[in-house]
Amino acid sequence: SPTVIPTELPLVQEVTTTLREWASIWRDLYVGDKREMFNSVRDMIYDLIEWRSQILSGTLPQDELTELKQKVTSKIDYGNKYLDLDLVVRDKDGNILDPELTSTISLFRAHEAASKQIEDRIQEEKSQKHNIDLSRQAKFASTPSFALFVTLKNVVCKIGEDAEVLMSLYDPVESKFISENYLVKWSSSGLVKDIDQLHNLRAVFTDLGSEDLKREKISFVCQIVRVGRMELRDNNTKKLTSGLRRPFGVAVMDVTDIITGKMDDEDKQHFIPFQPVAGENDFLQTVINKVIAAKEVNHKGQGLWVTLKLLPGDIHQIRKDFPHLVDRSTAVARKMGFPEIIMPGDVRNDIYVTLVQGEFDKGSKTTPKNVEVTMSVYDEDGKKLENVIFPGAGDEGILEYKSVIYYQVKQPRWFETIKVAIPIEDVNRSHLRFTFRHRSSQDSKDKSEKIFALSFVKLMRYDGTTLRDGEHDLIVYKAEAKKQEDSLLCLNLPATKLELEEKGYSATGKSTQNLGNCVISKDSFQISTLVCSTKLTQNVDLLGLLKWRSNTSLLQQNLRQLMKVEGGEVVKFLQDTLDALFNIMMENSDSDTFDTLVFDALVFIIGLIADRKFQHFNPVLETYIRKHFSATLAYTKLTKVLKNYVENAERLTEQLLKAMKALEYIFKFIVRSRVLFNQLYENKGEADFMESLRNLFTSFNDMMNSNSENTGMVKVGCHTAHVHILCVCARVCVFCGVPADCREILLPLMTDQLKFHLEKQEELKACCQLLSDILEVLYRKDVGPTQWHVQIIMEKLLRTVNRTVISMGRDSPHIVSPFLLFSLSLYYNSFTHTQTHTHTHTHFHSHLKCTDFLMETFIMFKDLIGKNVYPTDWVIMNMMQNKVFLRAINQYAAVLNKKFLDQTNFELQLWNNYFHLAVAFLTQESLQLENFSSDKRAKIFHKYQDMRRQIGFEIRDMWYNLGPHKIKFIPEMVGPILEMTLVPEIELRKATIPIFFDMMQCEFHFTCSFQRFENEIITKLDHEVEGGRGDEQYKVLFQKILLEHCRKHKYLAKTGENFVTLVVRLLERLLDYRTIMHDENKENRMSCTVNVLNFYKEIEREEMYIRYLYKLCDLHKECDNYTEAAYTLLLHAKLLKWSEEACAAHLTQRDGYQATTQGQLKDQLYQQIINYFDKGKMWEEAIILGKELAEQYENEMFDFEQLSASLRKQAQFYENIVKVIRPKPDYFAVGYYGMGFPSFLRNKMFIYRGKEYERWEDFEARLLTQFPNAEKMKTTTPPSEDTKGSPGQYIQCFTVKPILDLPAKFQNKPVSEQIVSFYTVNEVHKFQYSRPVRKGEKDPDNEFANMWIERTTYTTAYKLPGILRWFEVKSVSTEISPLENAIETMQLANEKISSMVQRHLNDPNLPINPLSMLLNGIVDPAVMGGFANYEKAFFSDKYMQEHPEDLEKIEKLKDLIAWQIPYLADGVRIHGEKVTEALRPFHDRMEACFKQLREKVEKQYGVKTLPAADERRGSRPRSMVRSFTMPSSQRPLSVASVTSISSDNSPSRPGSDGTFPSAPLKADQRETETCSASKYKTPAHPKYFLGYTTSNSVAYSNCGLQTFYMNLNGQKLSAGSICFVGQMLF
Repeated sequence: SPTVIPTELPLVQEVTTTLREWASIWRDLYVGDKREMFNSVRDMIYDLIEWRSQILSGTLPQDELTELKQKVTSKIDYGNKYLDLDLVVRDKDGNILDPELTSTISLFRAHEAASKQIEDRIQEEKSQKHNIDLSRQAKFASTPSFALFVTLKNVVCKIGEDAEVLMSLYDPVESKFISENYLVKWSSSGLVKDIDQLHNLRAVFTDLGSEDLKREKISFVCQIVRVGRMELRDNNTKKLTSGLRRPFGVAVMDVTDIITGKMDDEDKQHFIPFQPVAGENDFLQTVINKVIAAKEVNHKGQGLWVTLKLLPGDIHQIRKDFPHLVDRSTAVARKMGFPEIIMPGDVRNDIYVTLVQGEFDKGSKTTPKNVEVTMSVYDEDGKKLENVIFPGAGDEGILEYKSVIYYQVKQPRWFETIKVAIPIEDVNRSHLRFTFRHRSSQDSKDKSEKIFALSFVKLMRYDGTTLRDGEHDLIVYKAEAKKQEDSLLCLNLPATKLELEEKGYSATGKSTQNLGNCVISKDSFQISTLVCSTKLTQNVDLLGLLKWRSNTSLLQQNLRQLMKVEGGEVVKFLQDTLDALFNIMMENSDSDTFDTLVFDALVFIIGLIADRKFQHFNPVLETYIRKHFSATLAYTKLTKVLKNYVENAERLTEQLLKAMKALEYIFKFIVRSRVLFNQLYENKGEADFMESLRNLFTSFNDMMNSNSENTGMVKVGCHTAHVHILCVCARVCVFCGVPADCREILLPLMTDQLKFHLEKQEELKACCQLLSDILEVLYRKDVGPTQWHVQIIMEKLLRTVNRTVISMGRDSPHIVSPFLLFSLSLYYNSFTHTQTHTHTHTHFHSHLKCTDFLMETFIMFKDLIGKNVYPTDWVIMNMMQNKVFLRAINQYAAVLNKKFLDQTNFELQLWNNYFHLAVAFLTQESLQLENFSSDKRAKIFHKYQDMRRQIGFEIRDMWYNLGPHKIKFIPEMVGPILEMTLVPEIELRKATIPIFFDMMQCEFHFTCSFQRFENEIITKLDHEVEGGRGDEQYKVLFQKILLEHCRKHKYLAKTGENFVTLVVRLLERLLDYRTIMHDENKENRMSCTVNVLNFYKEIEREEMYIRYLYKLCDLHKECDNYTEAAYTLLLHAKLLKWSEEACAAHLTQRDGYQATTQGQLKDQLYQQIINYFDKGKMWEEAIILGKELAEQYENEMFDFEQLSASLRKQAQFYENIVKVIRPKPDYFAVGYYGMGFPSFLRNKMFIYRGKEYERWEDFEARLLTQFPNAEKMKTTTPPSEDTKGSPGQYIQCFTVKPILDLPAKFQNKPVSEQIVSFYTVNEVHKFQYSRPVRKGEKDPDNEFANMWIERTTYTTAYKLPGILRWFEVKSVSTEISPLENAIETMQLANEKISSMVQRHLNDPNLPINPLSMLLNGIVDPAVMGGFANYEKAFFSDKYMQEHPEDLEKIEKLKDLIAWQIPYLADGVRIHGEKVTEALRPFHDRMEACFKQLREKVEKQYGVKTLPAADERRGSRPRSMVRSFTMPSSQRPLSVASVTSISSDNSPSRPGSDGTFPSAPLKADQRETETCSASKYKTPAHPKYFLGYTTSNSVAYSNCGLQTFYMNLNGQKLSAGSICFVGQMLF
């Protein structure tokens, strides 16, 4: 049955496609082992599946469904961002926006909003990982106020009486409290007094703002005041006074980190240690400061337990956001002072009174008094006001407040703050009264104590303003018992010393003064007050305006005075002030007496809020307009005054300028007023309103177009504000549905102003805003006809906007993107009106203007395509931009064809820009569909098709339209066209590759060749392929299409075919190179690089050749292959001459070389190469270059300073050659067989130069790591054809021996071995590998008779070391007969003895051990079997008869045996001279053996003599270098060892140690085995066997072979190892 998809739920479909897309990515994450990401995606997928099923169930109520949809879209958007997928743009209901039905501006804003939302979400996710609540940080950033939430968990303190716990915030730097107290009454039982509050002691300290964040430190202070008897230690025998407030102690905690958000853990309970007062007269304020200064408090376990948390927002917001923390029962302790923003409706009338200090005479008492201050509030009738005094939040209002008593202190300092909250209507009638009384500790005495003095202060001053903030020094009046009842007597007297001075009395006199019936005491008392009231002002001018009705005659004066009031005071009473202004306006609606003054006052207030200092009051003003403003007729008066100012701009310059700045809010008031009027009177007077607006806009127009001098001044001042005016006007058009004819007036004005500002590059953001508002209106369908308006904007602004975008550059994307947007929007809107577009080009009056316009547009488009102005995941925005660009480019192409193609009007640069733009458009990242997932590809293709194909066909047509002009674009256009043809769209390729043939044909037609085209395509192809373009399919298509075309052409058939073959070969190499460049294996990369550079050398493309030389050099340096890097650079140096010829640009491709001539560059390169050779220890090579340099310095440049430096270097190199030991690298043959290898390795063999000290096993392991799928071949025999053709990978690897190629100058001369040894492993290009091969039947008595050697010689194309550490080889196999093998072995043996003897002659101190081993191994036949094996094998009559061709070789072998005797004689003689007594028996035995040997040889083969030893002794060790010398780079091996090693691991050459061969081991001995006695038989005649060597002696034993092997302690050794041990020993 067909699937039914509910049409009302497109979200379900979206979830389904999203899940499919995510699932494939999820799989890739699993394969790539990205666990963290895998788990995150899994969780998101599970959530979506769950939610999808809930939506489909259809059981959710509507509100839950809406909420779930919100969660789903949020999760999809977040997941897409997390996986780098495209941003999905939605409307407010969560549906995907259709770009076709959305204006460009709205689309852009939707993208911005979506991006921000997702970014916030991502930050939130991150923060959860790092335990930082970033959404919380964002909330704090967005709110101007915050609060500290405190929970008091417990007070652990032994008080013994009832107590008051007062908590508040304190600034330790300024030593002042910054908040009200939070008061908790604690009982003597150790619990809160109000048992209902148990476990619910919560308070919130509100109104904190950014100023508090900036405080250096903030402390949370808790003061504990004991309420009971005077002294705790008093016993109860006497009747004691109770209810006295006495200081007990304080607890302080630094909460700066919590306030600033560095610490946030609401569950953490903080312990605040308690510090008791030292003595009962210790002031609490002093103790607080002491505790803050002290590092730690000795609290003895006493203190408070609290939790603290910072909450964002004011109290209303907090109650809404954190209902679980802050409810109606939570105490609210406000900041002493206003919050940074006072919102309308926040009515507050608090007066904070602080009892500061006093000084009281002891009077008749012997000790100072225990003074208690009682504060109460009275009205003018002497009535005490109830419940207006609040000692702290969390407590009820009280009748009077009693201070803390300090025992017998003359100058008590209280610093106690109490809040007084009096109803607003009672303030002007009220005063604060303070009475002073001495308190006694004994109840009976205390009752008799009367009030001894009093002070008072009125809350309202004589001018109607409130008591000033700050400290007040109050007059203390004596309280006389008889007058105490009539406390009103003093009210008319001065309250403060300041007032007393103002009335002409002295306030300093020590003696008592009489004022009327009251006597002034000598005592003093200070308080400080702070008024926090939104109704009580301390400014008389503001008060006059707020109470304007009480005296209307002063109204004009009050309005003028308002402008002089301090800004902070006005914003504090913002709502009341605005209400007053609009009430004045409304109540005088029939006259215009106050209109201008009210307007100016309004402008003044708006200006204040625009000021940075008060800018956070913006929301207050917005809230007022939206919720509290109610003047329905204000719009007529405001419009009228504004129009008057604009019309009289010359006279009212200053006022108009201020009005301009306030214009946005003036219009908001006008609009809101009209809206309210409409609601009330149902659109009455609509026509009049529209007319007044039209007149107002006309006035603006006239003013801006006026040419009078005065207006000119106004205009200069107004220009900056003008864009803002126009923004407001544009919004008015939107809000109020202004008809089209009103737009007719505004649009020209707006476009002119925009043009003015854009050309000056000023007010760009405002211009953006205005443009977007205009275009947004013009896009709407409900605003009447807009075609003509679009036309006006196109004509006036398009070029200006284009130029602005071009000039902005890449540094200001936040402004470029909106401007690009408008450009797009203009094009988009214009393309919806065909006539508009046609007119756009016809309105250019001249050919030149049209050229300029097109030129600018092409430049802008190309620049923007390269810039990626919008993020890559804004796919809808990017595709919409591309759609607009495509339409524009195609339209402009038509204009080019029509106007700029004929001979007279042809514009080369314009056409050039067109082609570059079109290709840039085609190749941009956002159109390369093959890089996208199949879903995304399908979506884009469905909506937009493949735009590349559309523009590509257009480019092709435009190219063919060029006709005879084509030659002007060759070779410049080859690169862009190549770029286009490389786009992997097969139809596009087929359509555009023929353009190349057209270019070849075109150039051939003019020059009879297509050399320029060929050069350009080769250069460009290299860059393009390296950059990732091109593939195998392209190579095939290129070859097929171009060959087809060439073969049809009369003249291009042959040259064209050669060209195509060349390009195809290059493509093959470049594609290989590109593939391998991402390979971790640097050796493969080096091979590929060499492949490419050799190709460029072959086709003589010097520039590209050098380019790849440096790529190779860099690769070598990365691997520390300094020798190879030097040889690579040397190839560049060889291209240069020692001349003053100028350096072509391509020769100096590296910035490091500062050279103008070839000679200079060559010099610098040589220095660098010598440096590399030095690092690679190739001093011989460095010396050759050094000599060449020295020659130049000495005879050409005459730079003796450089010459001396060069010669010093050479001297050092010579010394290094002789003295420094250089490791000899091994060489390895490696064959790569099978079709699985890349073409540059496939079925080829290479010789590799190993690294220093790298053994065969390590090298092979390194090789196999690079090719983990390759199989190691077990034999060294060449592979079969099947192996070569198989799809797998087979690697063959074995060690080879370099063949010495000694320079001619050293031939047949005595040369130091140090010098010769260099050439044994360097400058070699021939290598040998030998394998033993047995032919014929096995001879049990002498196996050497049929032991042949198969020797393969490998010759590399270049010497090693070279520009690579390996080169390809061709191999030559030869076989060596057993006799030739014997001759070679004897030659080497003689050379070895001669060399050893020579060394001992020249250096008597050499250790004797090696000589002992060598001689004994030869002269003692029991050890290796002597050369008797050769005599048996080759000197028999039978052999000579069977091999008559070998007679000459047999004679040579006999000759070599004879020559060995004099060498051995020298050796034995030297051994006898040097041997120690301990080894004398060993020497004697060896001498006896030698004597027998000598007699036998001289008898059979003749006597040979050498020159005397003295004649041969030189100044330093030398080796007689002979033509047959073949020193081994390897450990010498005997023939015996050869047979015992498996064939795939064979050594280079048997018998190379110079010892006589002994019988080879049996086959069964080749296995790894334990060397035990049972395995080996003792020879027929047991002789001496050398055991092992120590530093200065040779240990030996007179034992047979069996015993010798037993002495090896049963170690497990391979047979090869046994021979090796034997060889080392002997």
